[in-house]
Amino acid sequence: MNHSVSDQSLYLESDEGEDERKNLSDNEEEEEDGNFSDSSDANNQNQHQSKASSYSTAWPKSYRQSMDLYGSVPSPNLGFLANSSMSRYGSSFLSSSLTRRHTPETLPAVTKPLLVDEEAPKHKRSSHSLLPLKASSMVSHEMSISNDSSFGQAVLNGVNVLCGVGILSTPYAVKEGGWLGLLILFAFGILCFYTGLLLRYCLDSHPDLQTYPDIGHAAFGSTGRILVSIILYLELYAMSVEYIILESDNLSSMFPNASLSIGGFQLDAPHLFALLTTLAVLPTVWLRDLSVLSYISAGGVIASVLVVLCLFWIGLVDEVGIHSKGTPLNLATLPVSVGLYGYCYSGHGVFPNIYTSMAKPSQFPAVLLACFGICTLMYAGVAVMGYSMFGESTESQFTLNMPQDLVASKIALWTTKEITYALTLSPVAMSLEELIPSNHGKSRFYAIAIRSALAISTLLVGLAIPFFGLVMSLIGSFLTMLITLILPPACFLSILRRKVTTTQVTICVFIITVGAVCSAIGTYSALSKIIEKLNT
Repeated sequence: MNHSVSDQSLYLESDEGEDERKNLSDNEEEEEDGNFSDSSDANNQNQHQSKASSYSTAWPKSYRQSMDLYGSVPSPNLGFLANSSMSRYGSSFLSSSLTRRHTPETLPAVTKPLLVDEEAPKHKRSSHSLLPLKASSMVSHEMSISNDSSFGQAVLNGVNVLCGVGILSTPYAVKEGGWLGLLILFAFGILCFYTGLLLRYCLDSHPDLQTYPDIGHAAFGSTGRILVSIILYLELYAMSVEYIILESDNLSSMFPNASLSIGGFQLDAPHLFALLTTLAVLPTVWLRDLSVLSYISAGGVIASVLVVLCLFWIGLVDEVGIHSKGTPLNLATLPVSVGLYGYCYSGHGVFPNIYTSMAKPSQFPAVLLACFGICTLMYAGVAVMGYSMFGESTESQFTLNMPQDLVASKIALWTTKEITYALTLSPVAMSLEELIPSNHGKSRFYAIAIRSALAISTLLVGLAIPFFGLVMSLIGSFLTMLITLILPPACFLSILRRKVTTTQVTICVFIITVGAVCSAIGTYSALSKIIEKLNT
């Protein structure tokens, strides 16, 4: 199958965003005319259709639905935010106008909150999508995916994905790497912005490519699809572990004397609050319809901004003040900061969703630029202020350094209690549920068992490795580097290898090399320090 990246391969869209992609089910050969070079013969068409079909049937089939819910920011009809729009996947270098991808599916009302044993209604297919609406009998998260998301809504979605708990550790990253280490943050921002465009370019090479796993499939076959999926799910799982550690640390700082004795076992504050946090979020993990929690996820942007404002308030108004000039460069622990900075840009799993939900996809590069610009400024601002305030005593979460008696400190600590755990873990659970043979008599039991086991396992991992900063550095070095810097250019070169220019090849090879080196150094450093702490 040949893929073209020339201007002829782009699907045209009017300025008003009214054009739609041709119906592939009527005549796929018409769609391909002018979009893929040397693909007019019948044999190539059959291979093309077989390939497209494999995208819709291969594991994981639930990825699109689950990530739509995980990465979206539902909003009321408030002016510039337009209608609520779930995000999906897409990508391309150029800001040339592209046709919208349309998926007229419906999101049921929240009337069935828990996992139930009933057959999901038959789904509708879009004019171009071959993806089934539900992954299995126990996974029927139908999604409402409209293509009327405005520029403001898309930016809000992107900032919500990018600006997460990583912002709490940017001052710690400066402490570990020194002031010059901040250059890594800006460098990663530029490279990740570019690779985000590469993903869009890959998706536009074929109308049936919908998700990041689809891109892996198109680039490297079934092995690539499975590998990409596992990496993405591992990152989500690791983020769930980070949530447990985060809550344990923050609650322990607020109630350091809390303890509990059960059957001769003494639980100190960190262990107690880790257990209580898991028990508190466990019922949300059992929810079948997570649309209610997606509104809580929408508070992620507000929570991030509020925490930043609290930090600046304490430093500038509450007279904590600037006490440290800091270290220019710390080579010994610089690799740890590499992973922490890398973690800040772990949003590529959702960028394509944002693109395909837009009313004017041609604005996607500007949306991506705005998202990276806003988040990078927030990361850098918090890093500079936090390290200037706390210096070498900076903790892995700057909230732990805040004076406990200040109102702003209490607001910041409680703001981190935003419940997005279920949304983060749900895609992992849905993918595992797909592997169970369809059985209506056992689906409820298996679904709840899988979700409960996942939640309990995150508790055990969090208790075994309770090092928030080091775990974040490990995730950023190993998983995020793969997702953001290594796989996008690798897939781009594989899918579009016949049309890429020498300059594009050079840039992609450079990014892959940077990603591989940073991943190796950061992963080794984070693992070494984790093992060292465990042995002490």
